Amino acid sequence: MSDLTNLTELTIKEAARLLRLRSFSAAELVTAHAERIERLDRRVKAFLRFTPELWEKQAEEADRRIARGDLGPLVGIPMAVKDVLCVRGVETTAGSRILSGFRPPYTGTAVSRLFAAGAVMLGVTNCDEFAMGSSTENSGYHPTHNPWDLDRVPGGSSGGSAAAVAAGEAMIALGTDTGGSIRQPAALCGVVGMKPTYGRVSRYGLIAFASSLDQIGPFTRSVEDAAIVLDAMAGHDPLDATSSNRPNDVLRDFDAGVKGLRLGVPREYYDVEGIEPGVKTAIDMAIKALREAGAEIVDVTLPHTDYGLAAYYIIAPAECSSNLARFDGVRYGLCQDAQNITEAYERTRRKGFGTEVRRRVMLGTYALSSGYYDAYYLKAQKVRTLIKRDFDAAFEKCDAIISATSPTVAFPLGSRTQNPLSMYLCDVLTLGGNLAGLPGISVPCGMTDEVLPVGLQVLAPQWREDVALRVARAYEVTSGVKAGVAPIE
Repeated sequence: MSDLTNLTELTIKEAARLLRLRSFSAAELVTAHAERIERLDRRVKAFLRFTPELWEKQAEEADRRIARGDLGPLVGIPMAVKDVLCVRGVETTAGSRILSGFRPPYTGTAVSRLFAAGAVMLGVTNCDEFAMGSSTENSGYHPTHNPWDLDRVPGGSSGGSAAAVAAGEAMIALGTDTGGSIRQPAALCGVVGMKPTYGRVSRYGLIAFASSLDQIGPFTRSVEDAAIVLDAMAGHDPLDATSSNRPNDVLRDFDAGVKGLRLGVPREYYDVEGIEPGVKTAIDMAIKALREAGAEIVDVTLPHTDYGLAAYYIIAPAECSSNLARFDGVRYGLCQDAQNITEAYERTRRKGFGTEVRRRVMLGTYALSSGYYDAYYLKAQKVRTLIKRDFDAAFEKCDAIISATSPTVAFPLGSRTQNPLSMYLCDVLTLGGNLAGLPGISVPCGMTDEVLPVGLQVLAPQWREDVALRVARAYEVTSGVKAGVAPIE
């Protein structure tokens, strides 16, 4: 049996190899993570709830599969699931009080595919309420802390998932990305986070924020691990009308390197307002490393970048206003006593929804209202088209686009909660990928002088996850910068 104290620092590939060699069992691997969670999570607060009955059953089944010679890469691997992804019988609340006590009668496709591959669920991770936020401070329960500095945010909205992987509390964590909610917390927590092309992974079982933008993806501690998880989740699903039936080729040319590839650096992203000097220094070093690995670095332009934030914060609230109209407390979750149905709706939603959710619902309802639809929502959709065309034109000159993932490192808890605009600006480098439906990945690219992680973002053309993964993998190998477990013990 291997030393259990080291099991929480392994990558998926390393753990899978040792499981096949019977160096330890799946049950022991899961126990090591459960014990680490018990020691650390009262400080990190990555999790909202745990699923011991599920992990015990799944770990036992994983060990039986291994004994039968099932050598799948995810058999016995511990994972966590963001609190917007339905798991049958497990309380799922989208980080909101309005859904307190809701236990879905089904499991979402992305999660069920990982279960089928042998992954073991540890629990449900914290997030900004209904995935609306960039710091995980908008959770209806409690904020999550960054494992690299417990006084700072982990990013959001999937901050609990990013923090769980960074703290060694899970080897895989699923998140969702509507405007950067996988990539931005991955950057701030120093882990790998992958957003697939819109339609690559089924959204069935996802509690929707903005249906034309949401995508499910993994957090891991290596690019190869992210590729393994994405490969297991991807593929057509008849339960999701937006899922694609394209061939699943995300692992193509994974280790081919970047020699001969053209990597575009958009001037609008490189010189974005508010980018911190430490972030820019790390990105400059990453660009240099990729050039030395054989990539050709080319200048590209995304001229409508300045309009992206405004367009996103009309489209996303409009869609959330529509999606969240169904939550009234009548069938499940929070319900308030009232004299009539209208008063019940008002009380339930006022008490159940937090400040940021109410803000976005009101913004979206206004943008969709009679007399304002054309002036706001329709115009925002036209800007979205222009942004998509910008990326199309850029990809005629390059194979992938590289930039910082976030213009800043993790900021102190509470420092932006009173200024929504400063919080929204956290997504300025990521939301374009959502508006255009592109695949993107954030990979660690060093630390600032404050010993805080910086992320390198790689965006690729639609359906070219293989290119994004290939570039990220080449950088990881060339630079030697890897996602490590934060030293919080």
